[in-house]
Amino acid sequence: MVLFCRSAAFAVRQAASFLFTGTRRYSTNAPFKFILASKKGEKENVGLIELNRPKALNALCDLLMREVNEALDHFEEDSQVGAVVITGSEKVFAAGADIKEMHNWTFPACYTGNFLAHWNRVCSAKKPVIAAVNGLALGGGCEMAMMCDIIYAGEKAQFGQPEILLGTIPGAGGTQRLTRAVGKSLAMEMVLTGKRLTAQEAKQAGLVSGVFPVQQLVPEAIRCGERIASNSKIITAMAKEAINAAFELPLAEGNRLEKKLFYATFATEDRKEGMTAFLEKRKASFKDK
Repeated sequence: MVLFCRSAAFAVRQAASFLFTGTRRYSTNAPFKFILASKKGEKENVGLIELNRPKALNALCDLLMREVNEALDHFEEDSQVGAVVITGSEKVFAAGADIKEMHNWTFPACYTGNFLAHWNRVCSAKKPVIAAVNGLALGGGCEMAMMCDIIYAGEKAQFGQPEILLGTIPGAGGTQRLTRAVGKSLAMEMVLTGKRLTAQEAKQAGLVSGVFPVQQLVPEAIRCGERIASNSKIITAMAKEAINAAFELPLAEGNRLEKKLFYATFATEDRKEGMTAFLEKRKASFKDK
């Protein structure tokens, strides 16, 4: 299991590799500072990224986000991995962006530096990403969870966009993804008042797809990842593209894209194998081709 880290200057990839076993990392070079990365599941086909900045309640600083992106890059390149889970601790997913880091930013610096642009890496992943949210997912933490394709919540999780209380607004997709997930009225109430949703309220509103006991949350997310990884990776990527398009395109355009992607599955060996296995009443053996 091999991953790589950026140098402190984030300028180039380091050539040395890092070996992951479970959640421990062995390296003679500088390891990730604010995350843990490993491969999980019986077939080690699920990547796991754990936000690991406990003293700051997993506040999302620039380095942490770059490390998440780096781990995602390598899980995407790993042909064995079919899905990725992102989680925090049992007490907090991420309490928001790092306010200390943001406090002295100016408009010119934000605008010319394209501040937060690289935070969108999570939602551009071709492989499905599952958020396993325990505890607080506020501000940037809620936005990171919504960038993922599936959200599982621990029974004590809380979701919110409290930026209004700090004299600002969400800047990493909070107003856009939240509105699409829970509707205009509830999104307005949450963004304009800082209201939080409990795990059960979030499920009822359609923000999360499952609520689990705290200690069972990550294992359940990994099991979901294993089910996804057991399918054809190329067909999974097509299905994900089609669903994501539903948020961007008018219905007619979305249906046209779906048809094109459906037709494209007939150019793959896995479509042939899947239908053949069904007719022969056996389990399909996908080759991701």
